[in-house]
Amino acid sequence: MAEKPPQSYSNHVRLHPPYHYFLFPCTVLLLILSIVNVVRHLQRLDSWILLLIGIIAPVQLLLLRLYPLKVQDRVIRLEERLRMQSVLSEALCARAGELTESQIVALRFAPDAELPGLVEKALASKMPVADIKKAVVTWRADTFRV
Repeated sequence: MAEKPPQSYSNHVRLHPPYHYFLFPCTVLLLILSIVNVVRHLQRLDSWILLLIGIIAPVQLLLLRLYPLKVQDRVIRLEERLRMQSVLSEALCARAGELTESQIVALRFAPDAELPGLVEKALASKMPVADIKKAVVTWRADTFRV
């Protein structure tokens, strides 16, 4: 079996095939078909009930995806704050609270040796998340993300 290439900026986004290629497209299709059904059968109650289901399904599917990601972001923030306490100087660690949630989550890809420099850059120039990830030289993989 072929080994996976090491994680990097270009391949770190994870697509989950059952969700991204099956559930989400089917849910969008359900919504479209339920709208068509209401337009064709405007007076029928069952058409409106199907439309309600067609609206609920994509919203529910998105929330089912977003809630675990938010929890993961909270755990990542906690892990990164603990790591920053041990890696950064006291002065830089005191300023780490100025980082945004997204910046902290992006910094998880930086190894300990690169972290102080990236934190300084992120604080000084309000670096966007994509730029933080691109600035990482030696990528620290996060293979546990859902």
